[in-house]
Amino acid sequence: MATRTDAPTRREQILREAARLFAERGFHGVGVDEIGAAVGISGPGLYRHFAGKDAMLAELLVGISGQLLTGAKRRVREADGVAADVLLDSLIEGHIDFALDDRPLITLHDRELDRLRDTDRKLVRQLQRQYVELWVGVVREVYPTLPEPTARSAVHSVFGLLNSTPHLGRPGSLPGRGTTAALLHRMARGAFAAAGTD
Repeated sequence: MATRTDAPTRREQILREAARLFAERGFHGVGVDEIGAAVGISGPGLYRHFAGKDAMLAELLVGISGQLLTGAKRRVREADGVAADVLLDSLIEGHIDFALDDRPLITLHDRELDRLRDTDRKLVRQLQRQYVELWVGVVREVYPTLPEPTARSAVHSVFGLLNSTPHLGRPGSLPGRGTTAALLHRMARGAFAAAGTD
């Protein structure tokens, strides 16, 4: 969602506001009328775009998992012939962009994933596994002596670190996006370096 630079469509506006409201008050604490009001349309008008709140939640959580994987694959393609540690930096930067720009989606994932239909939840998990495995391959190129299970644990740990952004305080209370991004990047690289130390 944060990767677009042109004006968002009405559908994207609805999803952004739904994510914000769901993250603030919980899925069941928000009605369609409130989501509609946030984007300037009637609650029933939302049904021209989505079948209901469940469809919005599914599109948000499946969508961001797909976007992360697609973005990571693009970074791998663009890094063809580049050193693995440069590619790892690129993957970290991409995830930091998500962690800083789409903080409500992290909260939403943590709180509401179990509300998805089984098929949607399985799709989210499938996309996430592919994303993790892509990272594991790159981490093991940078740290070739790192066993695969350890590399996978390190990747999950770094995701936990980067996805902690909703707990860092309100956006205005952070030291600035650039400073925060640089700090998260150093911490992620430090974590991988620690895992790769014999």
